[in-house]
This record gives sequence, structure tokens and C-alpha cells, in this order.
Amino acid sequence: MATAQVPVIDLGPWRSGDRAARSRIAARVDEALQAAGFLLVTGHGVDPALPARIREAARAFFRLPPEAKEPYAVSVGGRGWLGPGAEANSYAEGTASPPDLKESWSCAAEEPTGVPAVDAEWFRPNAWPAEVPRLRPLVAEYLTAMRALSDELLELLAVALALPEDHFTRHTGHPTWGFNLNWYPGTEAVGAPLPGQFRIGPHTDFGTVTVLDREPGAGGLQIHTDEGGWQDAPWHPAALTVNIGDLLARWTGDRWRAGRHQVLPPPAHAPAEELVSLVYFYECDAHTRVESLPAPVGRVAHEPVDSHVYLRAKLDAITVP
Repeated sequence: MATAQVPVIDLGPWRSGDRAARSRIAARVDEALQAAGFLLVTGHGVDPALPARIREAARAFFRLPPEAKEPYAVSVGGRGWLGPGAEANSYAEGTASPPDLKESWSCAAEEPTGVPAVDAEWFRPNAWPAEVPRLRPLVAEYLTAMRALSDELLELLAVALALPEDHFTRHTGHPTWGFNLNWYPGTEAVGAPLPGQFRIGPHTDFGTVTVLDREPGAGGLQIHTDEGGWQDAPWHPAALTVNIGDLLARWTGDRWRAGRHQVLPPPAHAPAEELVSLVYFYECDAHTRVESLPAPVGRVAHEPVDSHVYLRAKLDAITVP
């Protein structure tokens, strides 16, 4: 169910080229991103069978015994398996908490730019689990769709601000991105939640746009708004959930809010609930200068930041030593 603050945006009319329809959609997007920083997007063209196949393959990996997964263990920002206790997202907003109750398989941009220092930090080769060989080609197909969709969304967002369509995508010629398959097992795997412990603690994402394919659940996604506080995120079976991250919020001079969210712990009334989310974090070209749009578009003038100095600091903050 969509809400007034998180509407369903059908990309079909946006793609049709009808000026009036595109204008209405852009205005609706601007309104929603000011309110909550979230959208539900339909008409995106992603084959619904593809995420289902990815989930099946991901579960096959996550259900392996720990000793089979351990050779792939990495820390936040690495390529491979983020095991239990590796990450605590609430630290991104300066709040201490126990580690998040999840495991992730993580991959990221790997096509080199030719700049050695940039490639060594941001474009390293991905790892893939030999035990589940079908995972890699499925994810590769999905990532191709996500890259194209994210650029299309950034074009829509530029138009929503009455800017040239390429205002943001001129900075995504060779972008960084991250992709997490997040596994949220039940309490039989993670134990009873500690006080203040979540599947993912309260935070905002760090980049430009995040595209999420999620399963609904009692211990699922919640979003935060000034008006409503914490509330269950709306869900639509054909929609992807899209939120903007810190870099894009800063870019807009906080006209749009980075979508603050959390994932609840396994619920007491459904302790065996198990969910898998597909999370695509889009960013921009390495070391882009992100400078706030001035009034009347922007509302707050942030100091300009180097996009990837900012991203590295946030990734370090959520890493559990």
C-alpha cells in the first residue's frame, strides 16, 4: 500500500515522452522526496522472476555451515561475505548499538578506471561463492538493470528540480556502486535480540539513490518521517523501493531528505521469519565534488564534499572492529 508520503511512481508514462505526464510525475516525486525521501517505483521493466531466482541462490549460500562461508569473510566495503556481527548501521548517525542481526553477500563496482589509486580502493575484483555457481550470472543480469534504472531515476530527479536532465548523470560516467544480498534469519540463527538491536539499525544511506527489492515481513523495513515517526514502509508487489542517500540530499541543499530507515529484529510472534533483500546502492564517479544547490531550490548550504572521502568515512563508521 502506498501512502501520500511514499507514492507509487509508474515509470511507463515517464518513458512515453508525453510532456504533461512527465511534468506531473516530476512534481509528485519532488513532493514525496521532501516528505520522506522514499518512492515506490513500478513500470521499471525488471523481470520479477529474476529477484526470485537470486533469492533462491542466495539462500543456498547463506544456509551453508559457517565453516563453508568463512573463506569468503570480508569487512564492510569488501567483496564477499559479511558474517554475523560485522556491521552496525546506527553508527552512521552516531548512535551506539549492538551489531546488526544479518548476514550479507556484498559486491561492488570492479571495472577499472585506469587510475591506480582509485581502482585500488573502489574498483577491486568481486568474489563469488564456488558452492553456488548460479549466483554470479543472475546477479550480473540484475546489476545491469539496476545501473540503467538508477541513471534513469537520476534523470527524473534532475527534471523534478527543474534542472537539465543530465545534471546528476554527467557525474555517473564511471560510477561506484555497491550491492548487498541481505539475509535476515530468524531467532534460531541469531538468538534473541539484545536491547536496541535490529536487523539493520536506524540510518540513512550514503550515496545518491538506493534501489531495494524486498520481501514484506513483520520484522521488515520501517521508515521515519517528522510527522509520523517510525512506521512500516509501504509495500507493493510489483514495485521497487527507492530512497535517496546522503550525497543526493546534500546535493539538493537538503530540499530532499535522505530516507531514514531501519529493519526490525525478528518478531516475537514470528521468530522463524526469514527474509532476503536485494539492495543496490548507487553513488557517482569517484571523487565527485558534491556542492549544494543554492536557494530557491536548496534550503541548506552544506560545505562541498568529496563524494568518496564522505563515503569512506561512513563505511568505516559502520564497521564493527
